[in-house]
Amino acid sequence: MPYPDRFYPVVDSLAWVKRLAALGVGTVQLRAKNLGDADALALVREALAATHGTGLKLVVNDYWRAAIDARAEHVHLGQEDLADADVKAIKAAGLTLGLSTHDDAELDNALRHQPDYVALGPIFFTTLKAMRFAPQGISKITEWKKRVGAIPLVAIGGIKLEHAAEIFAAGADSIAVVSDVTQNTDPDARVRAWLDHVSQPA
Repeated sequence: MPYPDRFYPVVDSLAWVKRLAALGVGTVQLRAKNLGDADALALVREALAATHGTGLKLVVNDYWRAAIDARAEHVHLGQEDLADADVKAIKAAGLTLGLSTHDDAELDNALRHQPDYVALGPIFFTTLKAMRFAPQGISKITEWKKRVGAIPLVAIGGIKLEHAAEIFAAGADSIAVVSDVTQNTDPDARVRAWLDHVSQPA
């Protein structure tokens, strides 16, 4: 499968990582906020141990030092995290690097670091986190895909399964999904529906 997979859930706990691994999800981002260094390292180690042998690619959000120390393979940084990160150390450790972007200036900044993928958002309105950026809309995906070229483009922000076909058609290589899974009344069924959708020929 490509990296990241076309369906790319973002979750905030070890329990969610285990649940998604058991369902056969290929790429999961672990985005747990406000942890100290020791707690972050412990969580990343537990998550890597829990997913060992499952085929799941675990992407560590923010905690790049913990990702290096735990010998993770993938890390994702927001623009604020990127400002304080040692990108050379991340790449020297062999980690892939995904970067969040919300406007043209952030995209330019991200591309300077030669990321393995770029995330664009929010595509739609989202209530999960306070955003200082307005929804980008689907047309922005097409515009940015032309700019990033061969670099995978991940769409994120308020996206539901019902939007997936249109998002992919606009040029997204992957869709990061948060509330459509974690706040769904039947998360397992929703995950299976996503996996079924992305397994169909584009």
